[in-house]
Amino acid sequence: MSSRTFFVGGNWKMNGDKKSLGDLITTLNTASLNDETEVVCGAPTVYLDFARSNLDARIGVAAQNCYKVAKGAFTGEISPVMIKDCGVEWVILGHSERRHVFGESDELIGQKVAHALESGLGVIACIGEKLEEREAGTTEEVVYAQTQAIADNVKDWSKVVLAYEPVWAIGTGKTASPEQAQEVHEKLREWMKANVSEAVADSVRIIYGGSVTGANCKELGSQNDVDGFLVGGASLKPEFVDIINARA
Repeated sequence: MSSRTFFVGGNWKMNGDKKSLGDLITTLNTASLNDETEVVCGAPTVYLDFARSNLDARIGVAAQNCYKVAKGAFTGEISPVMIKDCGVEWVILGHSERRHVFGESDELIGQKVAHALESGLGVIACIGEKLEEREAGTTEEVVYAQTQAIADNVKDWSKVVLAYEPVWAIGTGKTASPEQAQEVHEKLREWMKANVSEAVADSVRIIYGGSVTGANCKELGSQNDVDGFLVGGASLKPEFVDIINARA
């Protein structure tokens, strides 16, 4: 396996309350977690402070979105400086729900990535094709274009985790097979080598998202170019501990 540190992100999305998230936090704090895996939980904005105050220090916290400037008349938005003020070090950007439910463009996501990195946040940058794009054979074209918009805005790749999430597999119960995930991850790494640098291609973590569960995480995590997971629904359940320990 590579020397890249395995990374498991939990994206809680718009779920939970202080009671249920408090119970989940207790489960995570008391669980035996693989020391060699980096763990980050993406909490809803209103619970960022709550999550950071209550989660064990070994577990990171991420916001699920932010805007491209530090402050201003942008009702409903939050900025990286506000996220950092809550003690939070990460942000998830470009998630397919932001792209397809809220209409965020590649260009806007790139601008957000640039500002978040300039502000000192780590970025979990998401890419992935829709079912019709996979069926039309344009998977590579789509994810390369999305990755280009991100890469154009990154100076320091050590602060970036790339999350490949085929949209057809998110919350559907359909998972890319380990072979399908490995194929796209390997091609993304080749793209990085050709378009960014060989050093970045070797060091950047490319994680998989899309119906990851305790049952399929070990096989997915054994693939050479799969450096971890971005977990949705299962990150709200005790099985998240099994996913964190996929390589234990």
